[in-house]
Amino acid sequence: MNQLEALKHHTTVVADTGDFRQIQAFRPQDATTNPSLILKAVQKPEYRYLLDETVQSFRAASDNEIMDRLLVRFGTEILSVIPGRVSTEVDARLSFDTAATVARANGLIELYQARGIHIDRVLIKVAATWEGIQAAAELEKRGIHTNLTLLFSFCQAVACAQARVQLISPFVGRIYDWYKKAEGSTWDEAARSGSQDPGVQSVVQIYNYFKKFDISTEVMGASFRNLGQIVALAGCDLLTISPDLLEALSRNEGPITPALSVEKARAMDLAHHSYDEAGFRLALNNDAMATEKLAEGIRAFCLDTQKLEVLIRQA
Repeated sequence: MNQLEALKHHTTVVADTGDFRQIQAFRPQDATTNPSLILKAVQKPEYRYLLDETVQSFRAASDNEIMDRLLVRFGTEILSVIPGRVSTEVDARLSFDTAATVARANGLIELYQARGIHIDRVLIKVAATWEGIQAAAELEKRGIHTNLTLLFSFCQAVACAQARVQLISPFVGRIYDWYKKAEGSTWDEAARSGSQDPGVQSVVQIYNYFKKFDISTEVMGASFRNLGQIVALAGCDLLTISPDLLEALSRNEGPITPALSVEKARAMDLAHHSYDEAGFRLALNNDAMATEKLAEGIRAFCLDTQKLEVLIRQA
């Protein structure tokens, strides 16, 4: 049995891509997208028609509407080849505007429903800022399920749990990147791999906390740099993995032993935490890595959204 199939026995495997033709080979349960992945996809000749058809059909619409229709078009195509859910991201430029995020998310869901997609097959992705988390709380009350992304810290995870969001996506690889850069020449790759990887450790802490206190929010490790990070998180609720790493897993033979378990987490002696807005902002501020990576991630998604808008205007 290859490692991809072995991993599926312990964890729900999710494809992290907008390339829906590539997804089928790996048979994931769910799929995730973001502005960067959609931008990458529409620049491929085999997906350009999706952009052109969307623009031609709704040329009189605003850039925002065309953008959302394009995202939903990709999401609908992805849902045709997977059995589960697709995550579609709200414009990152709204990351600090709760009301606008809620309104844009409602619009995305309406577009999916117009295409005959059931609401339970869509997760609305929102950046895990304070404002984004409050927007997610409101959306969940309305029956719209959310995926809180760009999550780098324990305080973000706890605030998401308090908001009763459906799923969170703690970023393994970007945490790893930050510590590797910060430590420079003193970084020891071998010593900081597997269970000692700082990105892995962040997800393990969140997973154990959620299971200890019976929090229903799903934990989905994201943003992987190598197979060791994935194997070290076997047993996590879900893992969203790029096609390159899915391919690598499918080529590797051998068993995978779950590193995480509900039973182990429930036996741990852990303190309960909660955050109000002031406490959240202070905790996030005191975590230099999380503060920097959250801001960097929002900037990158905003930039790729702007690039996508340029392609829309040129179509």
